[in-house]
Amino acid sequence: MDVMIFGCGYSGKAIGKAFNADGVRVSGTTRADDKAAALRGQDINAFLFDGETLGNDLRAAMRDTTHLVQSIAPRENGDPLIRLAGDRLREMMPELQWIGYLSTVGVYGDHKGNWVTEDTPCTPVSGRSKERLEAEDGWMAIGAEADIPAAVLRLSGIYGPGRNAFCNLERGSARRLIKEDQVFNRIRVEDIGAATRFLAERGLGGIYNVTDDLPGPPQDVIVEAARLMGVEPPPEQPFETAELTPMARSFYGENKRVSNAKLKAAGFTFSFPTYPASLAQLMQSNSWRG
Repeated sequence: MDVMIFGCGYSGKAIGKAFNADGVRVSGTTRADDKAAALRGQDINAFLFDGETLGNDLRAAMRDTTHLVQSIAPRENGDPLIRLAGDRLREMMPELQWIGYLSTVGVYGDHKGNWVTEDTPCTPVSGRSKERLEAEDGWMAIGAEADIPAAVLRLSGIYGPGRNAFCNLERGSARRLIKEDQVFNRIRVEDIGAATRFLAERGLGGIYNVTDDLPGPPQDVIVEAARLMGVEPPPEQPFETAELTPMARSFYGENKRVSNAKLKAAGFTFSFPTYPASLAQLMQSNSWRG
């Protein structure tokens, strides 16, 4: 197996770690030299990619790729890899056996706190989510055209070592915003890595929600993290009067409970299905700072 991860950031590195065993060759792209060096320190072959030009060394590595993971967010002019490879993907990656595209549960839009599944019609609200949905359709079409299974992994709010409520509390940036009936799903980054490997090894295509079992109010996560740290949680703030960036405010414009039943039915087991147990593990293992 030869895995290529385009956009090897927080989730990409976790995916690389999940694959990095049993003689699997893992490569990843990043935009900066220092980040490339960090990837190499994690046994990931690193290539620079600015989203505009595929270098000769990257092209050469793509020829051996059997499993592709695309994690780079689309831009106004679309998905950068579709734009550069698109209908030539089979030619550029002759050994390709599976495609994985990292998307977001944001494509569902607002469902007033109701449950959504992979069959729920998508009504994205933000421009970001609309671009993601277009990219999803593009990758599914490329997979169908090339007769390669293509999986779309719709991710909920990502957290894990170095990116979590403990870090926010320590920095003083944690906020306990209260918006009536608002819930979010979350996903531990290690479960993203494991789910990607699970789907890739089985050659499974289609759309999968990669999310936890316990959608809940965001302020509850802050309170639980503060309890585990032995500190006072920040004071409650009404959402309506809180000062927020437009992006932060837009997240609260979507309210839904996301089901992971399809991925479980395929045979996948989450290591961190609920945030209370997951936060406790981060604290007990002293890995929360990353």
